[in-house]
Amino acid sequence: MGSLIWFWFVALLPCLAIAAKQTYIVHMKPNQKPLSYATHHDWYSAHLQSLTSTSDSLLYTYNTAYHGFAATLDPDQAESLRNSDSVIGVYEDPVYTLHTTRTPEFLGIGTELGLWAGHNPQALNQASQDVIIGVLDTGIWPESKSFDDSGMAGVPARWRGECESGTDFSPSLCNKKLIGARSFSKGYQMATGNYIGKSNESVSARDHDGHGTHTSSTAAGAHVANASLLGYASGVARGMATNARVAAYKVCWKTGCFGSDILAGMERAITDGVDVLSMSLGGGSAPYYRDTIAIGAFTAMEMGIFVSCSAGNSGPNKASLANVAPWIMTVGAGTLDRDFPAYAVLGNGHRFTGVSLYSGKGMGDKPVELVYNKDGNSSSNLCLPGSLEPEMVRGKVVLCDRGISPRVEKGAVVRDAGGVGMILANTAASGEELVADSHLIPAVAVGRKLGDVIREYVRSDGSPRAVLSFGGTVLDVRPSPVVAAFSSRGPNMVTPQILKPDVIGPGVNILAAWSEAIGPTGMEKDMRKTAFNIMSGTSMSCPHISGLAALLKAAHPDWSPSAIKSALMTTAYTRDNTNSPLRDAAAGEFSTPLAHGSGHVDPHKALSPGLVYDISTEDYIAFLCSLRYTIDHVQAIAKRPNITCSRKFSDPGQLNYPSFSVLFGRSRVVRYTRVLTNVGAAGSVYNVVVDAPPMVGVVVKPTRLVFRNVGEKQRYTVTFVSRKGASPMGRSAFGSIAWNNAEHQVKSPIAYAWTQL
Repeated sequence: MGSLIWFWFVALLPCLAIAAKQTYIVHMKPNQKPLSYATHHDWYSAHLQSLTSTSDSLLYTYNTAYHGFAATLDPDQAESLRNSDSVIGVYEDPVYTLHTTRTPEFLGIGTELGLWAGHNPQALNQASQDVIIGVLDTGIWPESKSFDDSGMAGVPARWRGECESGTDFSPSLCNKKLIGARSFSKGYQMATGNYIGKSNESVSARDHDGHGTHTSSTAAGAHVANASLLGYASGVARGMATNARVAAYKVCWKTGCFGSDILAGMERAITDGVDVLSMSLGGGSAPYYRDTIAIGAFTAMEMGIFVSCSAGNSGPNKASLANVAPWIMTVGAGTLDRDFPAYAVLGNGHRFTGVSLYSGKGMGDKPVELVYNKDGNSSSNLCLPGSLEPEMVRGKVVLCDRGISPRVEKGAVVRDAGGVGMILANTAASGEELVADSHLIPAVAVGRKLGDVIREYVRSDGSPRAVLSFGGTVLDVRPSPVVAAFSSRGPNMVTPQILKPDVIGPGVNILAAWSEAIGPTGMEKDMRKTAFNIMSGTSMSCPHISGLAALLKAAHPDWSPSAIKSALMTTAYTRDNTNSPLRDAAAGEFSTPLAHGSGHVDPHKALSPGLVYDISTEDYIAFLCSLRYTIDHVQAIAKRPNITCSRKFSDPGQLNYPSFSVLFGRSRVVRYTRVLTNVGAAGSVYNVVVDAPPMVGVVVKPTRLVFRNVGEKQRYTVTFVSRKGASPMGRSAFGSIAWNNAEHQVKSPIAYAWTQL
């Protein structure tokens, strides 16, 4: 018996050693590679071999998006690497999350690029075929009609990517539209014990989640007639850049998106030759030298690649943004002018309007009992799994509070307990924001105010009853757009002097292509299949901007990523379709630049912005040097060996950014200089218009800019003064600076904050 125990213990030792290991990303100093190593890969391998004899511990090596490698190490090995003079840092593999049709019409780009004044439609249509959008996400469903390549010319000769063979994925599935498909799973497999292959996920670019197919088709999906989600939002579905190419990089899996896999995907996308990188994923805020996405995006920017990322779905909490590096376009979410009304009629005759995408058999016309835990049991109020007693809800409509668990899961909990319908009522966290879902049972979502009325009705009425009905699809909803409550908010906690988010785009109830491997709710128990789905999140707004950037790249191939970004920001609008200031769904009040950035994108105006704020790589390096980072940290981001920081800004806000974030601290005076480049007509003249709150004085010199030539640059200086007696510590205020002429308005939002910095 003792020998058996000893054998079991000895056999277990390797498992214990493996369990102690995890993935680390090792950031190296590339300029310290000894000449004796032919490649950086050889050098990295040698570093590992000095620590471990395991040959498969090296997962990835990075030479473009990042300088270093990802490897499986135990904590002692990781610590040994940290003590190496050749190593900048050793970090645990971070896990990022996904920031989970009528959109083109709402944005005003219609079905033909010929609507874009001043550009030959055929020429612009042809030019957009030369633009390649790389989407880092959950993969792609290549059979979707959104990736049909009918009428497209041959793949651009400069393309260096490929369509990888894998489980359930053949290279023949790619075409002249979907020109690349790869998957990266080593970090995920290490973290989950090589679980891929034992689940229904494919070790390939095949999308079993739906998110990646949705975002890819939003950015560049082809025209598809008669598209809908089970009858909702029916019409022609299309992406923003219908003729752009798509390359899919699967970096996200069931338990998230691992930094090591994301870096590998960015590395391949950059070297493959994409023009736009679209990433609807992110995590918390960290210094840029610790942010793998920011580091990879810096290389992309330097190589002329526009990088668009979602801001996150952690709103309306303040300072909840992800992806805030200034070389990234950070995208928040707004609503469309399309809605999916649904109705709850109570026993007292009152009729309340909410939203729903329920498409099954209705409840009929007869009201049934409406139940809600009157004792305030938070678990059952939230309809969490296992919280509802069947004898209490069978045959009844259940009132559920929104929060904690997924919205559609609450309906499934009600159904499993025998309920026949659900009213999903917002709490303070979601305010009046309404997100439609394809529920498994009859369900109506209502805002907080109506939710409170219904809650009071259930508490006070001796026999509360309700019946639910559904109104299909309604267009021309007013007001719109409205900033989504879930859209993450500023201020930017990594660099408060850079205003984020940059813009908002359509991100609520977006129809786009879907994976047929999963139902529209994403739940395993949802056996329905649909070629299109309606989803909400900054994940949906991000690819809208990615697609628009591709169109701008096609129209202006010589523009830098910062010029494209500037064009989208300075032409954005801040008034809705009722000509009122943008509203915030969370509070029902007017929105601010901390929620909507420069405003909602306007593709027509962005095509011809008049002036742009351009930013060079050297400017970004000067910005990094102003952050009090070490030289090693700046070199880690910029990947240049000879950085000395001899040039740096006195204030990070001196970066030539298209928006302003002014911090009043020890000094009551803040002075910034900006440079504008003329991309409009020669001989253009602009005059400044300043909007400032009462507690701030703003002086702009000069007040008039004359551009004699196309491409000419003009400088201006703006001085912000916090007036005496007006120091509202901890408060914010807002304004703007606009350069106007008869053809253009080049507008920059300004956020003011009073701090104790």
